[in-house]
Amino acid sequence: MRDIAANIGVVQAVAPAVLSATNTSAAIDLLGFGAAALVINTGAIVSSGDFTAKLQESDTTETGDFTDVAAEHLVGDQPASLAADSVVKQGYIGNKRYIRTVITKNGGTSIAAGAVIVKGRPSEAPVA
Repeated sequence: MRDIAANIGVVQAVAPAVLSATNTSAAIDLLGFGAAALVINTGAIVSSGDFTAKLQESDTTETGDFTDVAAEHLVGDQPASLAADSVVKQGYIGNKRYIRTVITKNGGTSIAAGAVIVKGRPSEAPVA
């Protein structure tokens, strides 16, 4: 009764790693799903690492076509700076086919982080 695994798709946007520069994920296709959320999981921060995260959207997979998601198409806020050893989630309610994550280095040395996109409300279930 409580299982949701058959009703969600999960895509790794950023493999867990120590990031020492800005990271932009590949395009993630939302075709076949009516909902999406970004989940970022962080670990240690070195030398006052200051990193921020955001979602971008596009109708194509062309890098130059992606733009920042407007605030009215997001549910929840990203922190001003990612904190060590934390989990942050943010919902996407826009209507573009593709989204991607951008984790931006603003200062310091590094942060251990990973990100996934959870896709929900599938048009066909169970989801493989």
